Amino acid sequence: QVQLVESGGGLVQPGGSLRLSCAASGSAFSIYPMAWYRQAPGKQRELVAGISSGGTTNYADSVKGRFTISRDNAKYTVYLQMNSLKPEDTAVYYCNTRRSGYDYWGQGTQVTVSS
Repeated sequence: QVQLVESGGGLVQPGGSLRLSCAASGSAFSIYPMAWYRQAPGKQRELVAGISSGGTTNYADSVKGRFTISRDNAKYTVYLQMNSLKPEDTAVYYCNTRRSGYDYWGQGTQVTVSS
């Protein structure tokens, strides 16, 4: 059983920064990929960033150069550093991991970018 708990969302002005955290329970955190997704109202959930067990990262084109995903295997935690935030980044952000073909999701954390 894997549980994912996100934190760090909130209201921020355009151009500001936030850091999201996702704490995972269960075993063998370090050998599984982790990812952040987001879902804006009326839109489909989309991949924002992913990080492999070896630390290889990938990003959606819309966030490249602004967002950074990282992981701390000792703390069973994955982070999403978000800089230069834009109103279009407003969404619920979800932490994800896939194990044996099954997707696990956190409850989500709201990020609102507005002046």
